[in-house]
Amino acid sequence: MALSRRTFSALAGSAALGLALGGSGGPGAPSAYAGGSAPTGPAPVPPSADGARHTIGYDRYSLLVDGRRLVVWSGELHPFRLPSPSLWRDVLQKMRAHGYNAVSVYVAWNYHSPAPGRYDFSGVRDLDLFLRTAAETGLYVILRPGPYINAEVDGGGFPGWLTATKGTARTDDPTYLSYVDEWLTQVNRIARRHLFTRGTGTVLLYQIENEYDAHAQEAAGRNYMSHLYQKVRSDGIDVPLFHNDKGRNGYWIPGSFDTAGEKGGWLYGFDGYPSPSKTPPDWGHYGPGGPKGGATASPSTPGFVPEFGGGWFDPWGGAEFDGKGYAESRRTRDAAYERRFYLTNLANGLTLHNVYMTFGGTSWGWLPAPVVYTSYDYGAAIDEARNVTDKIAPMHQLGHLLQRVPDFAKLDRAPDVTAEGLKVYHLTNQDTGTHVYVARNDGTEAVTTDLPTDAGELRITVPGKDATLLTTGLPLGKRTLKYSTAAPMLCLTVGRQDIALFTGRRDEMAELVLECPSEPWVQRLDPEAGWVYDRGELHVNAPLGQGGLTRVLVQKGETDTPLLLLFADDATSVRLFPYDTPSGTLLVYGPALLRHVELHGSEVHLTGDVTERTTLEVWGPRGIDTLVWNGRKVPTRVTLSGSLQTTGELPGAPEVRLPELGGWRMRTENPEAGPSFDDSSWKRADKATSFSTTAVPAGQPVLFADDYGFHYGDVWYRGTLTDTTGVEEVSLAYSTGTQGLLMAWLDGEPLGTHRMPVPDKDTVRKGSWAGTAVLPVRESLRSPGRHVLSVLVRRMQHDQDGKGLDTHKAARGLTAVTFRGASPEVSWRIQGEGPADPVRGPVNNGGLYGEREGWHLPGFRDRDWEEVTFPRAERRQGVTWYRTTFRLSVPDDVDASVGLTLDDDPYRAYRAQIFLNGWNLGQYINNVGPQHTFVLPNGILRTRGTNTLALAVLSEFTTLSGPGSVRLTLLGKAAGGVPVRPV
Repeated sequence: MALSRRTFSALAGSAALGLALGGSGGPGAPSAYAGGSAPTGPAPVPPSADGARHTIGYDRYSLLVDGRRLVVWSGELHPFRLPSPSLWRDVLQKMRAHGYNAVSVYVAWNYHSPAPGRYDFSGVRDLDLFLRTAAETGLYVILRPGPYINAEVDGGGFPGWLTATKGTARTDDPTYLSYVDEWLTQVNRIARRHLFTRGTGTVLLYQIENEYDAHAQEAAGRNYMSHLYQKVRSDGIDVPLFHNDKGRNGYWIPGSFDTAGEKGGWLYGFDGYPSPSKTPPDWGHYGPGGPKGGATASPSTPGFVPEFGGGWFDPWGGAEFDGKGYAESRRTRDAAYERRFYLTNLANGLTLHNVYMTFGGTSWGWLPAPVVYTSYDYGAAIDEARNVTDKIAPMHQLGHLLQRVPDFAKLDRAPDVTAEGLKVYHLTNQDTGTHVYVARNDGTEAVTTDLPTDAGELRITVPGKDATLLTTGLPLGKRTLKYSTAAPMLCLTVGRQDIALFTGRRDEMAELVLECPSEPWVQRLDPEAGWVYDRGELHVNAPLGQGGLTRVLVQKGETDTPLLLLFADDATSVRLFPYDTPSGTLLVYGPALLRHVELHGSEVHLTGDVTERTTLEVWGPRGIDTLVWNGRKVPTRVTLSGSLQTTGELPGAPEVRLPELGGWRMRTENPEAGPSFDDSSWKRADKATSFSTTAVPAGQPVLFADDYGFHYGDVWYRGTLTDTTGVEEVSLAYSTGTQGLLMAWLDGEPLGTHRMPVPDKDTVRKGSWAGTAVLPVRESLRSPGRHVLSVLVRRMQHDQDGKGLDTHKAARGLTAVTFRGASPEVSWRIQGEGPADPVRGPVNNGGLYGEREGWHLPGFRDRDWEEVTFPRAERRQGVTWYRTTFRLSVPDDVDASVGLTLDDDPYRAYRAQIFLNGWNLGQYINNVGPQHTFVLPNGILRTRGTNTLALAVLSEFTTLSGPGSVRLTLLGKAAGGVPVRPV
């Protein structure tokens, strides 16, 4: 069921396109693997831009790449949430080292398109560079360019300008489709240069639309999906296409919409974010079944979860995690959660698995959707500061298992077995005879029980809210495992020996039995292990984690190929890295991270990271005798296990000192509030109609910011009144995203501030908030003649459009202005953000005066600003800017992750936009939170040079305002890292 050469040629009119998918069979060649299958065997070699044609097929078990079974173990990473291209390589290398063979990538339309017809894929938006980097890292790419992505970004990824256009989004509306085609043309021009089928990149799969359930039962929805499919194909994208079905509705299965006669090019996928308090669901091929059961909706395609919960997002105020932030997300969806839920997926036959998120990153600038604040850490396995957390262990173990042990790519359900206190799944590989058992404990207390297996009853212990993986009959190179109570992680042939690694929790006793018809010669290379040979079986015991890695060497007997058995707990296992080179496979033990390996004759050149002092051990091809670590030769010895091991330790990361922040200068702004401010260059707000979903109040002009081309950040209004005599009160109706805010002045005198409520657990998903500020007008401000009403609205972000109802078009900014006591005539002008920053893009800046004048930029001259110190305590309504510089001197062979931490009395009502070297890296709301520390990405942050920090503080006048404490925080460090270029 691979993609058909003929149907592609018919659709795209290109023989070359058909050949790219069907191999080199020439015209009329049958579809590769159509209707067939493949035996269990080695996985494909790691992908690269190798210049060779490749085929991508599938059956119900898995993808088939060049005739070999591929289990996809992918992690989600959004380049737009890490605006430093050098660091893309860092995170991608961490993913590859820790077991991932693919990266899933959203492409955000709003990030690349500041205006209709304008597209920018340069600098931090260089999609071509990201795809090249993924290929160089050896990762497949799952490309997800929308047009709608959701992703907790502004408008669900729709560009701001789309809010002011005719046409209903996410339907077959011709106006909307014309913009979609323009976007996809731009993306696909880049994507087709990186298709794995052509050997020019590693793009393996391509998603059209996302979580599209709004019009799935309507002609408009079917026509829309058909249009997207045919557009992508006509642009030359010849890899399998798919959609991510939100909530397992059975929508968009193969055959549910018109694909212009093409068959076999479409995969069904669905997402799931089960709560840690719930029982892991059976959503795969072996679940309850039916069209809404998950993979059972499409039994002829492999089980595919384009998104499965690797954490969860947190709203303003922190209601999702009781104000504890993403640390609580990581705690509740920890390594045990991953084992319990991901092993359940594996037991259900899901072989295309993408963890959302694996690195969450930062929703910097005006990128975040209303439902999230700046940090998008997500509680992911790799945190926002690029630190690998304890959650990586299951990902590392399962990822390497699925790549290195081919039996797991073709599992069938086997007869049920039961064990008291546990849920047990039993599967088998009919090609190899391997049996797989997943034993899951859904209770809170550990369970010790007997597990019936085909190799006899095994006594096992499974901790509360955890799961374990066991195998029997598993081939280990030239030998066969009878059973093991520890989970296999990998089996390799390195040099002239086989190496098998088994893992479990610390202090568990691993019990392993090898089938050995002839008595072998066994060496216990570490004192923790024990062994005995009895009647054709070798029994090995090892307590996991005691003394680090435990090694047992098995030689002779029925084969001359040695088998090295390795036993590791979680902490030890994540320091073991397999790596494939043209000269053979290596296994490296010791460092915190292995980035890259090259063999030069007898020398092994390794690059990677070290956080604490450690030895380095390498098993590799015969003939190696020298280790070079990060460019430096290290003394070694040959061990009894056949490895090269350093005679000393690699040094850990050195101390990193951060300076105190001082030398602050201050300047107040918002001259727009004054009656004499010249607003003649501002746009007149006098439109009568709008494409917004918000109704224009009768008798009022359109005041919605988007209708005047202002889509991000703050927006100013100035209304000229003919007469305020008798005006007792002004009512300012406005609409914003979560935590929007309004400030008003009359003739430069503050009238007051209004803000939207902090969301609670019932309103965390609310994307648009409407409110009315009812502000009294003091008698001293009532008089005949010209007056100016000035209003600043922090509009926050556009709602997403998850239900396909154009909710991204809900108004932002003022919606209506009325008066009590009199009815003065008002003429309005409006001003928001200036032209998109050519380096930082459209989401960086809003409409504050200081932003329009460049106060946030490093080169701005602030010598005449007032010198101040922190903490501050003043009462003012409006905007105050603070600027300082600081210098860092981090050694160039150290990767230090640095954050900015702000703290103050939580009663004080103010917020601050954080600008580092001109980059808007987030919004701090002092009395809302929960975020206090903001990551400063290297590349934007000059770790060896001078940095400019600016804070734009909005004070509400209702309380004293800060800032209070503002300091640099070291979030992580490692000796190593990647070279970082300034952005």
